Parts: sequence; C-alpha cells; structure tokens
Amino acid sequence: QVQLVESGGGLVQPGGSQRLSCAASGSIFTIKAMGWYRQAPGKERELVAAVTSGDSTNYADSVKGRFSLSRDNAKNTVFLQMNSLKPEDTAVYYCNLRGMYILAEKYYSFDAWGQGTLVTVSS
Repeated sequence: QVQLVESGGGLVQPGGSQRLSCAASGSIFTIKAMGWYRQAPGKERELVAAVTSGDSTNYADSVKGRFSLSRDNAKNTVFLQMNSLKPEDTAVYYCNLRGMYILAEKYYSFDAWGQGTLVTVSS
C-alpha cells in the first residue's frame, strides 16, 4: 500500500514563499497523476495544481504564475513551490497521488492522500 507524508507548512508573511513536500512510500510501480489541493476554513476543498503522466500541469487561476508543481521521480516526492503568497492562500494543503503499486507480484491501483499541512499567510 502507499502512504503520503507532507511537510513544509507554517506561517509565512504576505509576499513570501513556501515549499511543500509530499513523500510517497510503499512498493510504487508507477505514478499516473499527482496534485495539490487546499481547503480554507469554511470552504470546500479545491484543486490547486495537478498533472497526469505525459500531460502539462494545470493550475487554478488564482495561483497561476505564483505556484509551481514539480516532482523527484527517484524519491517519489512531489513539491509545491508557492511564491508571492497572499492571505487568501491560507488553507490546509493536501497532496494526492494516483497510480499502481505491487504486492505479492500483483498490481493494484492506489489513490492516496496526504494528511494535510496548514499554510497560514499573515503579517
């Protein structure tokens, strides 16, 4: 099975930068899609950035030009670089990975979520 561990949240001033990390563990065979989502207080969870294998990354309009999704294939880790942060970016951020893992020589699909990490943008 696959587990995700997020890190990098915290308090940052408006205009500042923060990088979130999401490390996947388990017998991963392939990652087909990855993404970052966020949920602000009193609001529904929304997509921040997502990419499927072989396709370009899609970003929410509110973060285009400021946020960047990247990955380290060797470490099964996905990152979210956030620049020019605004108070409205304050939320719990979740990573999501979908793909295939191997168990006892059989392949299974997975759809895993991180535990969430709080990013607070405030002076």
